Amino acid sequence: MRSIPEFIDHTNLNQDAVVDDIIKLCEEAVKFGFAAVCVNPIYVELVSSIIKNEKSKVCTVIGFPLGADTSEMKFAETRFLVHQGAEELDMVLNVGALKQGEIGIVEDEIDKVVKASNGRCVKVIIETCLLSKAEKVLACNIAREKGANFIKTSTGYSFGGATIEDVKLIRQTLGDDMGVKASGGIKTLPHLQLMVEVGANRIGTSSGVHLVT
Repeated sequence: MRSIPEFIDHTNLNQDAVVDDIIKLCEEAVKFGFAAVCVNPIYVELVSSIIKNEKSKVCTVIGFPLGADTSEMKFAETRFLVHQGAEELDMVLNVGALKQGEIGIVEDEIDKVVKASNGRCVKVIIETCLLSKAEKVLACNIAREKGANFIKTSTGYSFGGATIEDVKLIRQTLGDDMGVKASGGIKTLPHLQLMVEVGANRIGTSSGVHLVT
């Protein structure tokens, strides 16, 4: 049975985060045994240097927070950050392309990030609050087809975060083929536990310490 910390990506993606904040984030991750430390790209090398021999993984974001970068930019960003020490890549889907039916763009960007990751864990952020049910299912199926490892609900920077209904839908769509990361607005232990019960096997939150103490 996994412990609560093993579900948590300990996260600080704040625009005003400074080096001391990131060092503290890493120290907390090591202390409590969180699954990963998730930071903006500028801090990947720092985080890697601190936790490279620890259980927690180095996680960063690609095309964050809007997903409106080209496939080539997402590929280059992923490749660079892998060299910086990133072990997990949370990429933001091109929501506009998905909604206007430009499926080839979505397929291409996920394919490129998966290839650039060179076998590392890729989580596709689909920003559920902006999608219809059919679009959520379509995004899940494309990501699975292109070899991603997780679907992640949200960036936390749009108008809505993870919901129970969305996590259920994503898990039902994926079956056991992929992971589900619930992210955005998860700040209490009962909320986290409910997300896990309905299918999440990773939780993205900036409230990790609060959740385990």
